[in-house]
Amino acid sequence: MSPMRFPAVIAGLCLACWLPAAHAAMPTVDTTARNAYVIDFNTGAVLLDKNGDARIPPASMSKLMTEYIVFSYLKQGRATLNDMLPVSEKAWRTQGSKMFVPLGGKVRLEDLLQGMIVQSGNDACIVLAEGLAGSTDAFVKLMNDKAKELGMTGSHFANVDGLPDPDEYMTTHDLAILARHLITDFPEYYHYDSQKEFAFNGIKQGNRNPLLYTDSTADGLKTGHTDEAGYCLTASALRNGRRVIEVLAGMDTMQARADQGRTVLDWAFREFDDYTIAKAGTVIDHAPVWMGQAGQVPVAIAHDVVITLPRGGRTAMKVAAVYDGPVPAPVTAGQAVGKLTITTPDAAPIEVPLVATQAVQPLSAFGRMAFNAAYLLFGRHN
Repeated sequence: MSPMRFPAVIAGLCLACWLPAAHAAMPTVDTTARNAYVIDFNTGAVLLDKNGDARIPPASMSKLMTEYIVFSYLKQGRATLNDMLPVSEKAWRTQGSKMFVPLGGKVRLEDLLQGMIVQSGNDACIVLAEGLAGSTDAFVKLMNDKAKELGMTGSHFANVDGLPDPDEYMTTHDLAILARHLITDFPEYYHYDSQKEFAFNGIKQGNRNPLLYTDSTADGLKTGHTDEAGYCLTASALRNGRRVIEVLAGMDTMQARADQGRTVLDWAFREFDDYTIAKAGTVIDHAPVWMGQAGQVPVAIAHDVVITLPRGGRTAMKVAAVYDGPVPAPVTAGQAVGKLTITTPDAAPIEVPLVATQAVQPLSAFGRMAFNAAYLLFGRHN
């Protein structure tokens, strides 16, 4: 195992100066939400987890999965925004929030998308499900299959609109997973989630996401409310290149949802930041080589390493390059030869492969003889 030799300055910070310091407490925030889960979008770091894996009735936040499936149809070319979908009596009669689709008529898919996302129309969800999958049952199966695929282990869908059902549940953790995938997988369609109002059938309705009106950095995603669920919010905001996703559930009033949404989001941006630890391709150490034409090989990482820490938390970070021993020659460029370990308080260690940046050929037969002789005489190999 070799100590890390890292004199280079990366992202304006000298890692040699990052020495262990007193353990500072992780930032916390009080929220009246019964359940909360907040993540850094770029790194996936969990900033707040309050009963995040408890099952909750998601109300209209479950429409995010309906949205995901519709976006999938569009991206795969199985549907277009201009497709006209028929309105069944079931869709027309559905209760709760509505976009007021006309019985027996046809509605353009893009209008239905906006009606579902902006107006939270339950009727729009049913028209989309029936028009794309043939029935709501078939569409619900797609939702549950996708939840499993995305690792949403605490979720199950019983309908396409989030109306109360004992078999309809999610977790705030799963909602954060889903929101992150929506933004990552469908950047070409995500703009609908920031749309503030939509008019259909002569009726204009506003988006229920309060942050869209009070925070210029907020750009999605969905609210929900039923008597059992309380007032809920899944939201995202992008500030100076850094995105945070928050999921809050079980608040008592609409005003509490707006206030808590702002408070928790501001806290996440204020108390944490993303830090680049190393850049891809930058030589950060030299690994020892066994019986090679060079005694060392420069190493780097294949991808940028960025982690989320409490502001000022860099002083408690430890970074080390770790090798099992000298790397036997031959060494090929891009070969994994060790690992970069990053440890911070209150978090699991992060390990990133270290790869050789150039090849090292093995010694010739004569060179191996000289190497072995030097090793026996002096206990060294270079």
